[in-house]
Amino acid sequence: MSIHITPKEKQGYGAFNDGEIIENKPIGFPKDHSAIRPYSNLFYWAHARAVVDSTIGLHPHQGFEICSFVLKGKIRHYDTKLKTWRDLEAGDVQIIRAGNGISHSEWMGKDAEMFQIWFDPNMNKTLQQAASYDDYKGAEFPEKTGEGYLVKTLVGDGSPFRMDTPGIEVQQIELNASRFERAAQKENIYSIYVLEGSLLIQDNMAHTSDFVQVTETDILVFEASEHAQIFVIASPVQPGYQTYSQLRAV
Repeated sequence: MSIHITPKEKQGYGAFNDGEIIENKPIGFPKDHSAIRPYSNLFYWAHARAVVDSTIGLHPHQGFEICSFVLKGKIRHYDTKLKTWRDLEAGDVQIIRAGNGISHSEWMGKDAEMFQIWFDPNMNKTLQQAASYDDYKGAEFPEKTGEGYLVKTLVGDGSPFRMDTPGIEVQQIELNASRFERAAQKENIYSIYVLEGSLLIQDNMAHTSDFVQVTETDILVFEASEHAQIFVIASPVQPGYQTYSQLRAV
């Protein structure tokens, strides 16, 4: 088993509109100075927070599957396929399958927070496909509860979420002074963002905004002495195709 913890100060940083929206980036672009570069079929991961109401203007995307996981507050989305603004609230998830090209714009309300994560679905295929878009309400995602924990599956078994990127599972887990174990696969890498609190991950202490990567294990163990919340993505160590970062040596 291998575990690596990257604290917030070693993650990348970005901002829009003179700091109206700020981001820390566990996986960023070279200019963001993140300690982590793209791996598996994860290309980019930003935790964005709006200091005031603010709009990111219309901008283009191709190829990637761009997912917005709304953590707090409200956001709105516009793209050149739907040509209308759509509202999303905490717990909702949006996917843009950028395909052969689409442009979009986002509005974030004051104190709204979201993850924007870019997945690499195999550019050799997706660049030949038309762009598409879906959003999903928080109530659509299955939940599992136990003694002191709640697990919401955003991508994976029982979830309505559809994406082309293979081998992805996404869960949001809340712990209340409890221990939670789940099966893992040694062929996967587990990327974990601590949203709130402090907890032991594989017996290693992690704190709010830490980014944790776990590999070569067949079980994940989380233990919190108080309330904690984490966001977990499982993805294949070897996706089975050349990713964009491999093709372009990003």
